Amino acid sequence: MQTRILGSTGPAVSALGLGAMSMSGAYGAADRTESIATVHAALDAGVTLIDTGDFYAMGHNELLLAEALRGRDRDSYRLSVKFGMLSGPTPTMGGYDGRPAAVKNFLAYSLTRLGTDHIDVYRPARLDPTVPVEETVGAIKELIDAGYVRHLGLSEVDAATVRRAHAVHPVSDLQIEYSLISRAVEAEVLPTLRELGIGLTAYGVLGRGLISGHWSAGRGAGTGDHRARSPRFASGNVEHNLALVEALRRVADAKGRTVAQLAIAWVAAQGDDIVPLVGPRTRERLTEALPALDVDLTADDLAEIEKAVPAGAARGDRYPSAFMADLGVGN
Repeated sequence: MQTRILGSTGPAVSALGLGAMSMSGAYGAADRTESIATVHAALDAGVTLIDTGDFYAMGHNELLLAEALRGRDRDSYRLSVKFGMLSGPTPTMGGYDGRPAAVKNFLAYSLTRLGTDHIDVYRPARLDPTVPVEETVGAIKELIDAGYVRHLGLSEVDAATVRRAHAVHPVSDLQIEYSLISRAVEAEVLPTLRELGIGLTAYGVLGRGLISGHWSAGRGAGTGDHRARSPRFASGNVEHNLALVEALRRVADAKGRTVAQLAIAWVAAQGDDIVPLVGPRTRERLTEALPALDVDLTADDLAEIEKAVPAGAARGDRYPSAFMADLGVGN
């Protein structure tokens, strides 16, 4: 397994990370036994970066990971945890809480659920508009100084917020959506990260399955599947977006690779300071994703991929309209 470093101050991690959200029902039902087996397979393949959020199924994902990681050497993997999103008994999100007291409270629950004494990278999932980012980051700095957290991360914020946070404490990495169909980070955010020596962990590299090569226009999202509310999967948009996938498939076929492998490889090829996160629910999908790191993309390959899926070519926002205002960058 290749390794990369999260920025100039962060940990060394596998060049491909495992996002665990889909194992807790975000995209429909997931099999617990298969999910745990998938985590084990990822670790056995050399994946060391595991990403979760304390709000993924309201703690279910952290408890699942605790079970999957039980008995593993704590120094053999790195846990990235997002916090701060609020909810109630229904799955509807109810805002964000970045107050220092809340930050410490969230961490206490995560440490208990995960069965660990520290989190490797701790990050607010979104910016709380009522709390200066300096206060939220200041609380994480206190937790770093106390040994409960190793590194500060951020998620889905703009370049100006990155600078403000970094001035309080060095940021290891920004987690943000980045894929062939979500490239807004390239304008201002990515140059800022590189100026400051901050890494990028890219989620959504397969567009929530849209550009995996496995989605079809007639396929409906099941019960509990967030994609049922995603504009990019909506009728009228999904057909256009899948036409881009078919153009990408022709490039992948010429390389002897799958569409998913090519899409992941493209993100990894954008810089050694970028770590793609993949979110398989099964060992089968994990097995497909892992060889993406071995795909060598030449300048001609990258040009062909760009021709197949030009920047801004996707139709529909990457989140429902109610959530777009909470993002630091757009599509």
